[in-house]
Amino acid sequence: MSLRIGVLGAARIADSFMVGARASSRVEVVAVASRERARGEAFAKTHGLARACSYDELLADPQIDAIYNPLPNGLHAAWSIAAARAGKHVLCEKPLATSEADAQAMFDAADAAGVVLLEAFPYMFQPETLAIERAIADGAIGQVQTMFATFGFTMADPANVRLDAALGGGALWDAGCYPVSFVRQVFGARPIRVSSVARWIGAAGAQIDQTLAATLEFSAGGIAQISCSFATAVHRRALIMGSAGVIDTEYQNHTERSAAPSYRLKQGTDWQREFESISVPRENGFRLEVDAFCDMVERPEHDAMRARRAASLDNAWTLAALLEAARS
Repeated sequence: MSLRIGVLGAARIADSFMVGARASSRVEVVAVASRERARGEAFAKTHGLARACSYDELLADPQIDAIYNPLPNGLHAAWSIAAARAGKHVLCEKPLATSEADAQAMFDAADAAGVVLLEAFPYMFQPETLAIERAIADGAIGQVQTMFATFGFTMADPANVRLDAALGGGALWDAGCYPVSFVRQVFGARPIRVSSVARWIGAAGAQIDQTLAATLEFSAGGIAQISCSFATAVHRRALIMGSAGVIDTEYQNHTERSAAPSYRLKQGTDWQREFESISVPRENGFRLEVDAFCDMVERPEHDAMRARRAASLDNAWTLAALLEAARS
């Protein structure tokens, strides 16, 4: 039986989510909720959904098993907790929450209701990412010493919620959460110390970070640097430098967007060593994360779920710490 999903908000990213969800044989998106009835009905018509309704009606519907939460960052916690308390499994867009306390409260609500909560990072479920993680674990580049990861693009529309400080806007929350997450996956722990610098835009008291760069230090001695921006051409890349090699990747959400997706691996410390290009499958990351979500709902693997939870809590702590460091 398909997992029946309701979309909690007709955000733009929900349109992209629908592409991946339709490609999965394991879910059926049956309804969308919107504060604006006309917008919800338009979304439902575009994607062939049975109905549009209010947020409260969606959560109260016994025919819905789970919700996908693409609301603005600042609303993730409240509505994910409400959905969990209504007995719905929750696939929540990144970043899971804007503080570790909120993230913990979300997991506590899910535990109390006996439902699954998963942070939606499509790149994490890509074969490319999983292959890179295996290569590192197998010692392909030795011990990871340093890493650099970045993600940025131009965000100029003043009406976009990603520029609204009250809704959890800013380059770090929206784009920087990706390099922070990837760094955390590579080092397997939250950093012990962070420092950062940012360029701010907006009125006093309602500023957001337009560009941010940071350094993260880890207990085993590793050091990582990340950057993110709303003021650059589109770019997304990571370099992972080990004692015996280097990995170069775009750590994509959707490798299907490339004609021949791959990452690059250089093994050895000799100057003459060249990178080898390693091909990866073309996949839609939303489909992959939906299927992973279904796996957790149908066959809970407690070790895997604990690992995902630890990563989400570490990410929430790190993002908040980086913003505080930049402000101070």
